[in-house]
Amino acid sequence: MYRFLLTPRWWGINLFVVLAIPFCIYMGSWQLGRFEDRVDSHRSAETAPDPAKQAAQPLERLLPVTTETSGKLAEVRGRYAEQFLVPGRTLDDRQGYYVLAMLKTAGAGGDGGKALPVVRGWAAGDARGAAPPPAPTGEVTVTGALQASENAQTDGVNTAGGLPAGQVGMISSATLVNLVPYEVHDAWITQSAGGEGTGSGAPGGLKPVPAVAPQGSGLDLKAFQNLGYTGEWFVFAGFVLFMWFRLVRREVEALRDLELGIQSEDAAADTESAEAAGTGGAVEAAGAEAGVRGK
Repeated sequence: MYRFLLTPRWWGINLFVVLAIPFCIYMGSWQLGRFEDRVDSHRSAETAPDPAKQAAQPLERLLPVTTETSGKLAEVRGRYAEQFLVPGRTLDDRQGYYVLAMLKTAGAGGDGGKALPVVRGWAAGDARGAAPPPAPTGEVTVTGALQASENAQTDGVNTAGGLPAGQVGMISSATLVNLVPYEVHDAWITQSAGGEGTGSGAPGGLKPVPAVAPQGSGLDLKAFQNLGYTGEWFVFAGFVLFMWFRLVRREVEALRDLELGIQSEDAAADTESAEAAGTGGAVEAAGAEAGVRGK
């Protein structure tokens, strides 16, 4: 009865089912794992002590930036160099801009004097026509929350380009290295209140920018998208199995009908069409013969 499963047509169907079901289960499990990782990171962030209340650590101990080191207080010494404005940034539901300064580090840890982007603060208003407040002169010690370089998916970034000179749309080493004649750390810090130690000319009128959670952590919309994709992949696996059983059942029923001499509806319709066509052809042939005899 089930020998039809070994026919070439069914070999193709069986092969598709054997490959599709494990693939769907694998993709569903992978999406579920992504969701569980986000849940774990969210719980860890809630139970972990506030990074802002911990003692600051030297910058080189926290690099490269990871989900564990992001948000921790970093301390670095250096001299301020170029400053930029980062427009289109929101704080407390108000539009404004960041004041970004390049801090050339003293070369500790063998970095050869790389620069670290430092967000000195946020100011309300339009960045057009604005000028950053003077940065402290001389060597300073800066303390702030460590952050990973921004990318195109970061909230608030400007990827369209066309900004005036002195402005940048994204706080990223890949962007800033094209604007300054020295290497840039693949990280940045948002300066804490009172985070500029020695030096003069502390920023006036700037509000500290709070640190943000690293991407890929926390229960955001993307986390629940992973959970939704998990359900979709498992549903796909069940649908493939359901359709396979349905096709097998239809094939078995068709074979049983043939054994009992019962034609399926499609076969009966084909037989009726063939009989009708044969009857019509016989009538036309008889009419043609009668016409010939009449002549």
